[in-house]
Amino acid sequence: MKLDIPEIPELLIDNTDRNRTSPFAFTGNRFEFRAVGSEANCAEAMIVLNTAVAEALESFKERVDALIAKGTDKDVAIVDVIREDIKTCKPVRFDGNGYSEEWKAEAAKRGLDCEASCPKCFDRYLDADSIKMFENLNVLHKNEVEARDEVKWETYTKKIQIEARVMGDLSMNHIIPVATHYQSQLAKNVENMIDIFGKEETEKLSERNIKLIREIAERTQIIETGVENLINARKVANKIENVREKAIAYHDTVAPKMEEIRYHIDKLELIVSDELWTLPKYRELLFAE
Repeated sequence: MKLDIPEIPELLIDNTDRNRTSPFAFTGNRFEFRAVGSEANCAEAMIVLNTAVAEALESFKERVDALIAKGTDKDVAIVDVIREDIKTCKPVRFDGNGYSEEWKAEAAKRGLDCEASCPKCFDRYLDADSIKMFENLNVLHKNEVEARDEVKWETYTKKIQIEARVMGDLSMNHIIPVATHYQSQLAKNVENMIDIFGKEETEKLSERNIKLIREIAERTQIIETGVENLINARKVANKIENVREKAIAYHDTVAPKMEEIRYHIDKLELIVSDELWTLPKYRELLFAE
């Protein structure tokens, strides 16, 4: 890439696609924004990115023009401003794994925002600098940004609410009945083994089945208690009137309980017979044709 500026060397462009560990990767001659979810529309993310780029270019030109007005040579002015921007953006430049826990620690050291709570991340739209950027470029007014944030909080809450209800239904009407049915089959097998070999020998021969019976009982009990706790957490969160605080409550108190339930369901999936399991198993989702 030749920029026709003597102070800036030619840039050798890497035409490969290597960095798959960054949500916003630079792949030689372009940036690739990979953080948009499969069900999401990337239009809003592009509005923010394009507005930020427009603000940066506008600022760049203003600073270069100011130096030229003071008598600085055009090429020298451009290089000076580029040098200033390179120093300014140093904290955000990172070519490691942008999804790793190590990056979160490194980002904190660099003074970057490491907030992982989605509802709290929406607050950044309402920062003074963000509002100023949108308004100065005539993209959005403050009240429009506030309205969009309110929609984001409501949407987040409803999604988690629906997912929690579905998880409760699947747990109580699919997972636990199937698991206990398989447990009954194992128990029947152990009983038959006792009739044939006696209790003492069966404890050795059916050691694995006895272990599975106990594990299924423990995990189904944990799941049932978890569903009750999940329902209670939703009831508490639903009483919150402020849309932002309700979304935060769903993130902090409801979503973690769903993760706990899922952990034990995943473990049961590895135990229960395929012919009894009514839902697609992970390997079927990944590899079944």
